[in-house]
Amino acid sequence: MTNISDDHVKVHFRMETDEDGWPPASVESLWAVDLGDAMVRLDNTPWFVRVVACGDIIRVRPDDDGVLWAGETVEPSQNCTLRLIVLKDGGSAAARQSVLDAFHCLGTTGEGIERFGMVALDVPPEADLPKIRELLEHGETQEWWHWEEGCVTAAWEATARR
Repeated sequence: MTNISDDHVKVHFRMETDEDGWPPASVESLWAVDLGDAMVRLDNTPWFVRVVACGDIIRVRPDDDGVLWAGETVEPSQNCTLRLIVLKDGGSAAARQSVLDAFHCLGTTGEGIERFGMVALDVPPEADLPKIRELLEHGETQEWWHWEEGCVTAAWEATARR
């Protein structure tokens, strides 16, 4: 994410939990750049929200208290959101950072969160998608992490068919 400036706003997303209580919240808020006309461009990677990625342009609507709530995606960014639960070394800070470093070399950005031993990756379309998938699958086989797709593109899906 870029530095927060005056044109940044928080956008709230409602979420439904599954039978296991995941995600662990009913609302996630993300930073976004206010584009005017009830439109924002997401400026950080979602931890839990599905079907959106950093850079997506989203329609928003304020409630009576001025809180901005996410509506439909108006223009997808073509970025993917991938999430990992880091198992290696109990998801320690060092383990999370090593995951971020490994994927950064392949063109991603992201961040880790201690509470869940989790890493969220923002994967732009120019990243090395086949190598990212290969590393994800290898790491899962080695029991370094579990991973999921939060928001993916046709280009990402095509890497599964190779």
